[in-house]
Parts: sequence; structure tokens; C-alpha cells
Amino acid sequence: MPRRLPGPPAGPHGEDFSFVSPLVKYLLFFFNLLFWMISMVMVAVGIYARLMKHAEAAMACLAVDPAILLIVVGILMFLITFCGCIGSLRENICLLQTFSICLTIVFLLQLAAGVLGFVFSDKARGKVSEIINNAVVHYRDDLDLQNLIDYGQKEFSCCGGVSYKDWSQNMYFNCTADNPSRERCSVPYSCCLHAADQAVINTMCGQGMQAMNYLEASEFIYTNGCIDKLVNWIHSNLFLLGGIALGLAIPQLVGILLSQILINQIKDQIKLQLYNQQHRADPWY
Repeated sequence: MPRRLPGPPAGPHGEDFSFVSPLVKYLLFFFNLLFWMISMVMVAVGIYARLMKHAEAAMACLAVDPAILLIVVGILMFLITFCGCIGSLRENICLLQTFSICLTIVFLLQLAAGVLGFVFSDKARGKVSEIINNAVVHYRDDLDLQNLIDYGQKEFSCCGGVSYKDWSQNMYFNCTADNPSRERCSVPYSCCLHAADQAVINTMCGQGMQAMNYLEASEFIYTNGCIDKLVNWIHSNLFLLGGIALGLAIPQLVGILLSQILINQIKDQIKLQLYNQQHRADPWY
């Protein structure tokens, strides 16, 4: 009569052995937890910014509202990191696969956007022009957008999209005879040339500048548009932009790598558990 063999030892592949590395598991968990908290802050700041705006103005500039971009990016990051956070903690293959696939898609989209922007630079320039012109139109409708444009014009020493006369697209600054605005034919103060020792900013320094020709206006304001300035800045700072892109890509690649390692470890652990259950149920083992 065959003798029953003893059960599997508690050695390297026994009952107490686990393929799942606690280091990988909790490293992935805290990695996602950090970005999960960042995403919640982004959403909270975006919602707060939206609520602080007047309803009519907020709806008028919905397409160029920085707060909307913050909310959308925050929600996407929240959902992706939620899958990674809970998936790693609960060792759930489905959530980890979702996290890994979403992160891969985001990475590939960023890569494709960079390549397409480089290859189709003319079309990318046209899209940037469209965004800047749309922002000029809604300058007075959104305080966040207004501050962003003012910051950009001061930093790049520029005014408008192609030239300072692009501000005629804005209903407050246009030069039509029937415009009742006090800012008719003007440009924002961020277009003005400021002396280094100027302590107080004159916010009305752009008054009537669109009525002047380029030579006359250049004595008081920046006459070059921001599109050319932005393109030149990008060409001059390719290494910086590459470093920023790499800095964004590394955490994504680390997340994908850790999630795939953990998924494989969980699958191996499931196989081990099935193997042990089979042999515990086998009376001849």
C-alpha cells in the first residue's frame, strides 16, 4: 500500500513563502499616495478658483480658463493614482493593470505630442497663435487668465500675439469709433516699458498706444508679439525643456516598471497558492 508523503516544507516555496516583495509593494503604494495627494490639492485649488469667479465671466472664457485645466489634470491624476494606490495595497491585479495601462497611454501621448510638435512646427505655431488670440479676446473676463497674460508679456518683453495691435481683438481695447470703453485703443500695462528705478507702476501707461505707429509706440511699449518671442525662447531653451520632459517621464516609467514587477510577483504567488492547495487536497501526496 502506498505510503502518504509528508506535506510541503515551510522552506523557500512552502506555506510561509511569498513571491510578493514588501519593498516593491509599499514603494509603489507610497509613490502613488504622494501623487494622489498632489492631485487632490490641484482639484481643490481649481474648484476654489472657479467658485471665486462670476458665473457669466467664467462661462465666457471656459476654453482658456487655467482653473479648468487644473481640475481636469487633477481628476485624471486622482483616478490613475487611486488605481495604483489601492491596487498595490490590496495586491489587486485588475487595478494594477489599469494603472499601468493608463500611465503608459499618458506617457505615449506626451511623447507623440512632443514629436508631432517638432515635426509639424508650423501647425503647432498656428495652434499657439489661436490660443494666444483667444486669451487676448477674454483678457478682462477672467482674473487668472489676465494675470497669466500680464506675467507672460512682462517676462518675454512682448505685447499681443503678432504685434501690440492684436489687442484690438479685445472689446475693451479695440479702436472702433463706437467703443465706449475708457481703454479704447490702449494696451495692458504689462506691455509698457518700465524704468529700472520705477517704484510705482502706472497701470494707464498703455493709453492710446494702438493709435500710434510702430516707431512711435516702441518708445513707450513692447511692439513685438509674444508668438515670435515664445518660439525663440523655445529654440534657445531646448535642453531645459528636454530636462523638464525627462523629469516628467521618469516618475511615469518608474510607476509602470514597479506595477509590472508587482503584477508578475502576484501572479507567481497565485500559482504557488494553487500548487499548495492541489497537493493538500491530494491524499497520496
